[in-house]
Parts: sequence; C-alpha cells; structure tokens
Amino acid sequence: MSHEFVATRLDVKAFAKAGAVLTGQEPLSQFERLLEEAGGQGAERPVQWEVRGETLTDASGFAQVWLHLNAQVSLPQTCQRCLGPVDVDVSVDRSFRFVGSEAQAEAEDEEAEEDVLALSRDFNLHELIEDELLMDLPVVPRHDVCPTAVKLAAQDADFDAAQAGKPNPFAALAGLKGGKSS
Repeated sequence: MSHEFVATRLDVKAFAKAGAVLTGQEPLSQFERLLEEAGGQGAERPVQWEVRGETLTDASGFAQVWLHLNAQVSLPQTCQRCLGPVDVDVSVDRSFRFVGSEAQAEAEDEEAEEDVLALSRDFNLHELIEDELLMDLPVVPRHDVCPTAVKLAAQDADFDAAQAGKPNPFAALAGLKGGKSS
C-alpha cells in the first residue's frame, strides 16, 4: 500500500514506520515568522528542507519513532556592526524522538539528550522547520569582515566648535583662587 505524506498534516508514526523521506523547497514567503526576521526582504528566497522518518528499537525492545530534519535558508539581515545588508546562512540538522502524549514529551524532554515531541496524526512539519530555523538565527547578525570601514567614533564639527568657545570652568575657578589673598 502506497501512502502519500503531506508536510502540513504529517502522520508521524506512519511516516516513520514507512521509513519515508520528504523533501521540499519553498519560498521564504511561506514562512511568516522567518520573513518577519528578514524585514520582509527576500520573500522569493528558497527554504530547502528534508525530513526522514524511522523507527528504532530501544534497549528494552520498544519501537521509537524518530524524525531527522535538515533545513537551510539564506536570510537577508542588517549587520549590527556596519548597519549594511548581510546574508545570514541558517541551517539545522536535528533529530526528534516522538512519544505518545504532550505530558510524556514534556517529562522526557528534560532528561533526554534529543528533542522529544508528542506524536500526532496531523503534525505540521512547516512549523517545526520554521521554529528550528528561528532558533538557529544569530543573536547579532554581522559580516565576518564588513565591506566598508566601520566608524567607531562619532564627531560633530558644530559640537566641537561650541565646546571650543566655552570657557573652561576649572580655569575660571583657578583664576578666582589665584586672585584671592589670605
């Protein structure tokens, strides 16, 4: 029996039992939160992904459901050093183990090295892809080497001229002190 799997309503257990693989390439515009992080730029850029399902037997002989996700995108961002545009390559390569309920997933996720999620017959793989890519974004996007020299000091000629015209208050105090006789 052939089974067609859909990324937005994935029956995770059936997908893993079949050892199936799904691949996709969709425009960034299909991932609302990622597009927001890109400041609305690059909506046509591709988000490429692949997910593979499998069942593995644990030490006690129970079958475990796993998904292995690989996804990448190049997001336009603003360099926080030079404030120019920078393309940030974001990629994830993660594995997820699925368990019977949300409560079990929450309890096991604390102890497990892998990410533990709850099984679902209509799991939204797009949301998982977007969540993982968002978590992999750098906190401070920047070029490795900025294309323009970064100005590290701010100078204002008008401010400097105004300061030069003001008398030094300490010089005025010294003048008062020097003119005072004891």
